[in-house]
Amino acid sequence: MSSPPNPGLLCAMRRSWKETRSHHGFSETTRSFAGKFWEFVHESTPGKQRSRYGDAEYDWDHHVNTTSATVGWRERLLGHFHSPYQPTEPSLFAEIMANLNIDFREFTFIDVGSGKGRVLLMAADYPFHRVLGVELLPALHQVAQENLNAYKSDSQRCFTVEAVCGDAGEIVFPNEPIVLYLFNPLPGSGLIELIANLKRSLSQFPRMVYVLYHNPLLEHVLADYPAFNKIRGTHQYSIFRTGG
Repeated sequence: MSSPPNPGLLCAMRRSWKETRSHHGFSETTRSFAGKFWEFVHESTPGKQRSRYGDAEYDWDHHVNTTSATVGWRERLLGHFHSPYQPTEPSLFAEIMANLNIDFREFTFIDVGSGKGRVLLMAADYPFHRVLGVELLPALHQVAQENLNAYKSDSQRCFTVEAVCGDAGEIVFPNEPIVLYLFNPLPGSGLIELIANLKRSLSQFPRMVYVLYHNPLLEHVLADYPAFNKIRGTHQYSIFRTGG
């Protein structure tokens, strides 16, 4: 996977405008964009910035930087047109993982939209064959690299952990079984492209794949593929399985 150029704000905004307008028309798209900018301005106030430190306990325990509080304004604004950065809560991640009755040593864990790398660190506490994260924004990827270098835990069981900066649409899925983690990282068109890419990979190399979809706003994209069977779900996440 080649490293992408630093995503431009105007390019992201044009792409989002075009996609939203094609589905919802001019008026709804205008309201949507106004809402995005208002939300960005509101969350930039000192009070809202302090509130983003509310999930900092994990960072204090492990001497890393994965909260959303220290994300720069440019990455936060870009997030409104891609997917806003928000780290996964450790307790919820443990709950999701508890649903997997697998031999972790046979699986590669992939986090699409890995941000600052918190999920990669938590996944490393399981004996996966390897752990891989893909993040589009170079600033977040750089922090993830620093976190991977700094992380030390007695509970770590996977030591082949890698973060790459790249476009999710260019992922070349490994041929081994996969646990794919998605914290709603892509707009509709991006998720459709990602799942179509995974489907092509499965047709070439049939194998077991689990998709862990946190905040499954676009769950229908996976449900539209007959090969993906939903095996667990709450209002916070859905788990799909295919192959095997």
